[in-house]
Amino acid sequence: MSKVKKKIYSFLRGSFLTDETAFKNWRIIIFVVGLLLIMISSAHNADKKVIKIADLNKLKRELRAEYVDTGTILMRMKMESSIREKAKRRGLLPLQTPPKKIKVIIKK
Repeated sequence: MSKVKKKIYSFLRGSFLTDETAFKNWRIIIFVVGLLLIMISSAHNADKKVIKIADLNKLKRELRAEYVDTGTILMRMKMESSIREKAKRRGLLPLQTPPKKIKVIIKK
Protein backbone atom coordinates (compact mmCIF):
# COMPACT_ATOMS: atom_id res chain seq x y z
CA MET A 1 0.00 0.00 0.00
CA SER A 2 1.09 3.50 -0.66
CA LYS A 3 1.71 5.95 2.15
CA VAL A 4 -1.39 8.02 1.35
CA LYS A 5 -3.63 4.94 1.32
CA LYS A 6 -2.24 3.82 4.69
CA LYS A 7 -2.95 7.22 6.22
CA ILE A 8 -6.50 7.26 4.85
CA TYR A 9 -7.08 3.70 6.04
CA SER A 10 -5.73 4.47 9.53
CA PHE A 11 -7.89 7.61 9.69
CA LEU A 12 -11.00 5.66 8.71
CA ARG A 13 -10.21 2.98 11.31
CA GLY A 14 -9.87 5.66 13.95
CA SER A 15 -6.32 4.80 14.94
CA PHE A 16 -5.60 8.50 15.51
CA LEU A 17 -7.78 8.18 18.62
CA THR A 18 -6.14 5.05 20.00
CA ASP A 19 -2.40 5.42 19.41
CA GLU A 20 0.12 6.95 21.85
CA THR A 21 -0.42 10.56 20.69
CA ALA A 22 -4.21 10.26 21.07
CA PHE A 23 -4.29 12.54 24.15
CA LYS A 24 -3.54 15.61 22.00
CA ASN A 25 -6.19 14.56 19.51
CA TRP A 26 -8.81 14.00 22.20
CA ARG A 27 -8.19 17.43 23.70
CA ILE A 28 -8.69 19.08 20.33
CA ILE A 29 -11.78 17.00 19.58
CA ILE A 30 -13.35 17.81 22.95
CA PHE A 31 -12.54 21.50 22.44
CA VAL A 32 -14.13 21.50 18.97
CA VAL A 33 -17.20 19.64 20.26
CA GLY A 34 -17.54 22.19 23.07
CA LEU A 35 -17.35 25.05 20.57
CA LEU A 36 -19.96 23.36 18.40
CA LEU A 37 -22.31 22.96 21.37
CA ILE A 38 -21.89 26.63 22.25
CA MET A 39 -22.55 27.64 18.65
CA ILE A 40 -25.69 25.50 18.43
CA SER A 41 -27.09 26.81 21.71
CA SER A 42 -26.44 30.43 20.74
CA ALA A 43 -28.15 29.84 17.38
CA HIS A 44 -31.20 28.43 19.19
CA ASN A 45 -31.26 31.39 21.56
CA ALA A 46 -31.07 33.80 18.62
CA ASP A 47 -33.96 31.99 16.92
CA LYS A 48 -36.05 32.23 20.10
CA LYS A 49 -35.38 35.95 20.30
CA VAL A 50 -36.33 36.46 16.64
CA ILE A 51 -39.62 34.62 17.22
CA LYS A 52 -40.31 36.66 20.37
CA ILE A 53 -39.60 39.91 18.49
CA ALA A 54 -42.01 38.87 15.72
CA ASP A 55 -44.72 38.09 18.28
CA LEU A 56 -44.18 41.41 20.05
CA ASN A 57 -44.36 43.30 16.74
CA LYS A 58 -47.65 41.58 15.94
CA LEU A 59 -49.02 42.49 19.39
CA LYS A 60 -47.83 46.07 18.90
CA ARG A 61 -49.69 46.35 15.60
CA GLU A 62 -52.86 44.96 17.21
CA LEU A 63 -52.63 47.36 20.14
CA ARG A 64 -51.96 50.28 17.79
CA ALA A 65 -55.09 49.42 15.77
CA GLU A 66 -57.12 49.19 18.99
CA TYR A 67 -55.73 52.57 20.10
CA VAL A 68 -56.73 54.19 16.81
CA ASP A 69 -60.23 52.67 16.97
CA THR A 70 -60.71 53.82 20.55
CA GLY A 71 -59.49 57.32 19.65
CA THR A 72 -61.99 57.45 16.77
CA ILE A 73 -64.85 56.41 19.06
CA LEU A 74 -63.79 59.00 21.63
CA MET A 75 -63.67 61.77 19.01
CA ARG A 76 -67.20 60.87 17.87
CA MET A 77 -68.42 60.93 21.46
CA LYS A 78 -66.89 64.38 22.02
CA MET A 79 -68.54 65.93 18.95
CA GLU A 80 -71.04 68.67 19.78
CA SER A 81 -73.85 67.03 17.78
CA SER A 82 -73.41 63.80 19.74
CA ILE A 83 -73.44 65.64 23.05
CA ARG A 84 -76.57 67.63 22.05
CA GLU A 85 -78.37 64.42 21.11
CA LYS A 86 -77.54 62.79 24.45
CA ALA A 87 -78.60 65.94 26.30
CA LYS A 88 -81.98 65.96 24.46
CA ARG A 89 -82.59 62.38 25.52
CA ARG A 90 -82.12 63.44 29.15
CA GLY A 91 -84.45 66.38 28.73
CA LEU A 92 -81.80 69.12 28.62
CA LEU A 93 -82.24 71.91 26.11
CA PRO A 94 -79.70 74.46 24.85
CA LEU A 95 -79.77 77.90 26.46
CA GLN A 96 -82.01 80.50 24.88
CA THR A 97 -79.90 83.38 26.20
CA PRO A 98 -76.13 83.38 26.04
CA PRO A 99 -74.21 83.04 29.31
CA LYS A 100 -73.01 86.20 31.06
CA LYS A 101 -69.43 86.86 32.03
CA ILE A 102 -68.71 87.63 35.64
CA LYS A 103 -65.83 90.00 36.23
CA VAL A 104 -64.17 90.09 39.60
CA ILE A 105 -62.25 93.24 40.46
CA ILE A 106 -59.95 93.03 43.42
CA LYS A 107 -59.10 96.35 45.05
CA LYS A 108 -56.15 96.63 47.37
